[in-house]
Amino acid sequence: MNERDALRRLAADLPRAGDDAAVVDGTVITTDMLHERTDFPPGTTRYTAGWRAVGASLSDVAAMGAEATAAVAVYADEAFDPDDLDEFIAGAVDVCAAVDAEYVGGDLDTHPEFTTATTAIGSVVDDAARDDSDASASGSPEASGAVTRSGASPGEALCVTGEWGRSAAALRLFERGTDDALERANDLFRFTPRVADGRALAGSATAMMDSSDGLARSLHQLAEASGVGFALESDAVPVHLAVDDVADEGERFELAAHFGEDFELVCTVPEPTLDRAREACPAGLVRVGTVREADEGVTVDGDSLPDRGYTHG
Repeated sequence: MNERDALRRLAADLPRAGDDAAVVDGTVITTDMLHERTDFPPGTTRYTAGWRAVGASLSDVAAMGAEATAAVAVYADEAFDPDDLDEFIAGAVDVCAAVDAEYVGGDLDTHPEFTTATTAIGSVVDDAARDDSDASASGSPEASGAVTRSGASPGEALCVTGEWGRSAAALRLFERGTDDALERANDLFRFTPRVADGRALAGSATAMMDSSDGLARSLHQLAEASGVGFALESDAVPVHLAVDDVADEGERFELAAHFGEDFELVCTVPEPTLDRAREACPAGLVRVGTVREADEGVTVDGDSLPDRGYTHG
C-alpha cells in the first residue's frame, strides 16, 4: 500500500483520524516523523531541522483553525553531539515562540539515521464553548469548532495563504552546495506555521488543510473529503520569488503546485465572507479558483489536474 491507501485503511477503525489533526474535547493533537534521508538534504543545519520538524506539526494545528499550545520532539541520532542537539532545541524553541506556543521537551534515542518525531497540541474551544456540555461531550471536530476537510460546497472560493514553491527552491539551492546557497536554502526551509491565519479563518473557512503534500494533492484530498470538485487557475497561484532564481518559466507551476512541503493553508470560503477573510489573514489570502460539483473533477485551467505531490517514504 502507498501512504494514501494505508490512511484510508486505518480511517475505518479510527473515526477521529482523517484530518490534519485529531480533536478530543477541544484539544487538537497531531504527530509527524521526519528522517535525514527523505526530509533533510545535505547542508540542513540542526537549527533548521528543529524548526522545520516542529513547524510541520504546528502547521497541522493551524489547519484545524486552532491556537497552538505546545510541542515535544523525539531526537534520535547515531550519537548525541552537544552542538547539534543544542541547535535542534533552539530551532524547536524558536518556531514555537513564533506562533505563541511553547516547546516543552521530548525524548532522546540512538538511531543509525538522524530522525525526529514531533507532536503538537492546540485548542479550538473558547471560554464560552467550554461551558457547553453538548459540544464537549461529543468530541467531534465540528462540535468543538475545528475546521475540517469535509465542509466545502460548490460555488465557494478556493483560497491559499502565502507563497508557493519555497521548499522546491530550497532543495535546488541545497543541491548547489555553496555557502551562500546553503544559507539561503536553510532560510527558505524555516517556514512560519500559519497558526495566526488558521485562527483568522476559523470563523469563515468551510474546509481547510495544510499543504504538506503539495497544492495539487491537497486539492484532491479536499475534494475526496468534501465530495466536491475544484477549478484551479494556474496564473492565480502566488509563487515564491525564490522559484524564479532556480527554475525557468515552464517549471514555475510544477514546483509551486506539485512539489509540496510548503506548509501553507488551502481552504474554501463562502463568497459573502471572502473579503473579511482576506483582511484577517496576516500571511495574505489569495483566491486561486472555485469549488465545483464532484462530477466536474479537479481541474487546472480547464484540464484535469494530476494527483501528484510529495510522497512520504
